[in-house]
Amino acid sequence: MRAIQMSQYGGPEVLELVELAVPVPDDGEVLVKVARAGLNFADTHRRTNSYLAKDALPLVPGSEVAGVREDTGERVVALCGSGGYAEYATAPGALTFPIPDGVDDETALALVLQGLTAWHLYRTCGRVQRGESVVVHAAAGGVGSLAVQLGRACGAGRVIATASTDAKRALALSLGADAAVDGAAEGLTERLIEANLGEPVDIVFEMAGGAVFDASLAALAPFGRLVTYGIASGESNTIRSGSLMRGSRAVVGFWFAHCLDRPAMIDEALADLFARVAREELRVVTGSAYPLAQAGQAQADLAERRTTGKVTLDPTA
Repeated sequence: MRAIQMSQYGGPEVLELVELAVPVPDDGEVLVKVARAGLNFADTHRRTNSYLAKDALPLVPGSEVAGVREDTGERVVALCGSGGYAEYATAPGALTFPIPDGVDDETALALVLQGLTAWHLYRTCGRVQRGESVVVHAAAGGVGSLAVQLGRACGAGRVIATASTDAKRALALSLGADAAVDGAAEGLTERLIEANLGEPVDIVFEMAGGAVFDASLAALAPFGRLVTYGIASGESNTIRSGSLMRGSRAVVGFWFAHCLDRPAMIDEALADLFARVAREELRVVTGSAYPLAQAGQAQADLAERRTTGKVTLDPTA
């Protein structure tokens, strides 16, 4: 089968198109013929060996796939952990889910990881209370575009989006954001407070780290929460207990991997997301589908914020 494999860490050029044997599923696993493989920002961290979990090389990246189960012929979306950038992938049966009729592969892929992330930012980590203001950074991206739309359903009052271009900010407004501002770190604290009608904000969903993290934390109201779920900038932060106490603020971390061995955290949330799509309450913003051989370019475009919505690889192209 055709697959993308990396034998060393580095830039997009380490993602090489190779021929490998079709993987054999272990006990409790299923084999999926891949129609689409999802890309996530975490894939770029795995490529540079800066991810939270460490990998062994050689590695076929890709943590989620949509396709057809070889044993049953059923259309499924699956969390495979790795191995997704290929024509075939194995995944735990417990993390393989039927795709409802009328839902396309790109939508299913967006919901199974980025949608679940957005859902848990509100319900599990942010614990948003009715009427609270919520800031969604990178609001035109995979997680952000879904988090903007989930705001009202999860009780948020004012939803404030950030994005890097006018077009992306316009998209966030069309998805239901009450305001959209430039997400650059300089002056961000002031822009967030202004967008919240002059008041500090209650919750921030933050995935950049570095100066954006610090500016977001400074914009929080007393008893506000900053939920961090990524470090896209690669810049770490130092938090001082005194500064948290002086502002009565909280910082909460979220890593989706901790949901994987807690089925209830996935099953309920995914069912809710699929139901919202069926009721046309939730729209997945689909981005580009790159041919498998262009995985390096796809990751580069994702890292440079040249993409919008859910980005996928097409192993048939």
